[in-house]
Amino acid sequence: MIMTLDIDTVQAFLLVAELQGFTRAAEALGTTQAAISMKLQRLESVLGKRLVERSPRAVRLTADGAAFLHHARALIEVHDRALSGEKPARQQLTLGISDHAAGPELVPLLERLHVMASQLALSVTIGFSREMLDAYDAGELDAVIVRQEGSRRGGEKLTEDEFGWFAAKRFVWPRGDTLPLATLAPPCGVRALAVRALDKAGIAWSESFVGGGVTAVVAAALAGLAVAPLVRRIAPPSLIDIGPAHKLPRLGASKVMLHSKVSDPAKLAALRTLAATFRSVASAA
Repeated sequence: MIMTLDIDTVQAFLLVAELQGFTRAAEALGTTQAAISMKLQRLESVLGKRLVERSPRAVRLTADGAAFLHHARALIEVHDRALSGEKPARQQLTLGISDHAAGPELVPLLERLHVMASQLALSVTIGFSREMLDAYDAGELDAVIVRQEGSRRGGEKLTEDEFGWFAAKRFVWPRGDTLPLATLAPPCGVRALAVRALDKAGIAWSESFVGGGVTAVVAAALAGLAVAPLVRRIAPPSLIDIGPAHKLPRLGASKVMLHSKVSDPAKLAALRTLAATFRSVASAA
């Protein structure tokens, strides 16, 4: 009897390996955890090897699983190329991401999208949540990952972030001086949140640094120039939250939402992978 590999089963294995769990893989494929488990058992039976070690807290590849991972990726890539045939152009998935939402998730997001949706060309724009939503509403973007707007309805929650007042360890705020801030320019929602909180608490502040992106804002904080209101998930370990020590007002939390209006199966599958990846990486941060 000739044994063959099922593409859907191999893809399920890839997702389990990439997302390090059956639940996230099931979310990405729009199925159940039990169905993913059955696919993995069937694949292990065909190969005659144990591919993953399951535990209550984590899923890890065995040595055989790690060795098969390379072949699985190559198989899916060849399969996708065979399906695309001689089509003149690849479909494009246009994605907008809020600068304050991207964080360390951006690299694994792009890596896993490339692996799981290699038939799609990706176009990613980083900017303010408001600008990304405006472009999405105008039909310029297929999907956006943004911070929840107060009056905005719908969308899929990816994670909920807490904010803090981050500065370099050597940062000094002399008593009586205004609080120097490093922020993005208006209409940044995080800037507006920080300014409202300081004004309400009666704390004088000055904008010492305005960055064109969160990377620049973080650099200013690392250089000791100012305090940056940042999501804890985004702030690098070398920055500390000085809020409690200086009795700065709490900034609260904010939801990160995925808004999408795609109907194409390939794009939908890619967005499911994207959502599952974001949750997986954010929860581990």
